[in-house]
Amino acid sequence: MKYVLLIAVVGVVLWLMFGRGRRTEQVRQRETKRTAAGPVSMLQCAHCGVHLPKSDALFDAGGRPYCGEPHRLAGPRA
Repeated sequence: MKYVLLIAVVGVVLWLMFGRGRRTEQVRQRETKRTAAGPVSMLQCAHCGVHLPKSDALFDAGGRPYCGEPHRLAGPRA
């Protein structure tokens, strides 16, 4: 029983030393990639008012942005 406990403690110590450091490095790399792209233009749906990235918006013939096809078909809210 004492050997099982010893192996568990050694495993936790090794994980704390090596596992967490690698994970934080991966998180740092993801954050760097995300912030390297720069700010994204946000638009407001002409029907419901929700804000979405310009790259995800759908536009009607008049150039108004919409969050999805059903709202584009419904048109702007009066």
